[in-house]
Amino acid sequence: MSKYELAVVVSARIEDEERAAAVGKCKALIERFGGTITNVDEWGKKRLAYEIQKMKEGFYYFIAFEAETSAPAEIERRIRIMDNVLRYLIVKQDEK
Repeated sequence: MSKYELAVVVSARIEDEERAAAVGKCKALIERFGGTITNVDEWGKKRLAYEIQKMKEGFYYFIAFEAETSAPAEIERRIRIMDNVLRYLIVKQDEK
């Protein structure tokens, strides 16, 4: 099992329930592919570095998890088609 971190930027134009549902779907995907979530860090609404889909702000979430090496590719493949997710990135954490 390797340690990963999923960074997700969710649209600021949606309601709180929809935003929670989008983050919940991301968590469910991690667990579906055999990952275990170790930490969820919500940064809240932040200004984007550049405009994405005519939006200047988004909600940032960082989800730390452990999973097999094949899981991140499958998770990214599913997150790519989610409507309310503006950007996402999975990075592998250094083993310390």
